[in-house]
Amino acid sequence: LPICAMKGAGLQDRDVIVWLPPDYDRDKTTRYPVLYMHDGQNVIDPATSSFGVDWQIDETADALIKKKTLPPFIVVGIYNTSDRFKEYTPGETGDAYVRFVVNSVKPFIDSTYRTKRDRKNTIVGGSSAGGIISFMIVWEHPEIFSKAICMSPAFKSPGSLAMNFDYVKIVAASKKREDVFFYIDNGGIGLESQLQPGIDEMINALKAKGYKEQRDFVYIVDSNARHFEADWAKRFPNALTLVLRK
Repeated sequence: LPICAMKGAGLQDRDVIVWLPPDYDRDKTTRYPVLYMHDGQNVIDPATSSFGVDWQIDETADALIKKKTLPPFIVVGIYNTSDRFKEYTPGETGDAYVRFVVNSVKPFIDSTYRTKRDRKNTIVGGSSAGGIISFMIVWEHPEIFSKAICMSPAFKSPGSLAMNFDYVKIVAASKKREDVFFYIDNGGIGLESQLQPGIDEMINALKAKGYKEQRDFVYIVDSNARHFEADWAKRFPNALTLVLRK
C-alpha cells in the first residue's frame, strides 16, 4: 500500500494510505471513485489496527469488485492521532480536520492518482466519532463530498463523555443540503445503546428537513452488534454497496 505522511494546519502529522483496485495498473486510462476513511490504520491491516482487528476493507472491496457487484474504486485511509476525539467531533480541532481532508488530502489524492474528482464520486466514511465527522464533511462541503458512511455515529455526546457536543442542533438549524446521501447504522450492545438517542434525533431532524428514507438516507440497526471493528467489518459490504450504487 502506498503510504505518505501529511501535515494539516493546527493538527498533528499523520500517515495516509491508499488502496488501489485490482485493475488500476493494467488500465492506464480509467478514473475511479474515491472512498476516504477515517481511522485509516484500522481499515486494512490488523497489524496497524488499534485493537488487532481490521475492517477488512481490502478483502471486501476486492471481492465485490471481482464479482462485479461494484465498480472499481480507490480507498484512502487517513490515520488518526492521539487527538482523535477532538479531530472527529464539532469544535476548533474538528473544523481544522475537515479543512485538512477537503483542502489537503483530497487535492493530493486527485493529483497523484487517476480519480473521478466530481462530488458524485467522492465519498467519506468512518465509525463512532469517525461517523459524525463523515456526516459533518458532507454537510459542510456538499459541493465536494456527496455521500457518507456513518457507522455507529456519535451525533451528540453520550452521557458518559466529559466533552459536550450536539451536531443534531446544527443540522436542524441549517438549510437543507441537496443531492446528498447518508448511510447510518448502529448496533445495540454497550456504547451503541448510549449513541442511540443521538441517532434517533438525527434521523428525525433529517426527516423534518424533507429527506426520505431509502432515497436520501438509509438507517440500519443490528441489535446484537457491539461498538467494535469486527462488527463494523460485517456491516461494511452492505454499506459499500448501498453507497456506491447510489
